[in-house]
Amino acid sequence: MKYILLIYSNESEWQALPKPEIDERVAAYRAYTEALTQSGVVVALDRLQPASSATTVRVAGGKSSVLNGPYAETREQLGGFYMIDVPDLDAALSWAARCPGASYGSIEVRPVWAM
Repeated sequence: MKYILLIYSNESEWQALPKPEIDERVAAYRAYTEALTQSGVVVALDRLQPASSATTVRVAGGKSSVLNGPYAETREQLGGFYMIDVPDLDAALSWAARCPGASYGSIEVRPVWAM
């Protein structure tokens, strides 16, 4: 079954980190990605541009409105994702717990609804 691991963290905290710590976190993500790849469970993955680059579209009463930047102020922003194909939720949760972002943000695990 496919699950998406949505990685949330505080962008401003990342930006304030000293370079050695950023390099350490990036290396941890590389190792995690390699482990997912070697196990054969990774389907797709990507990092997202900062939330400030987002554009939000809403339609109400037949009229659309476009807002630059994130619509809601939140402490954590969606920074990237991994889509994995594993046997069950327990396996997905196990991979989520190993994600580096789980130690300083949160990982939302959601089953993919196949269309």
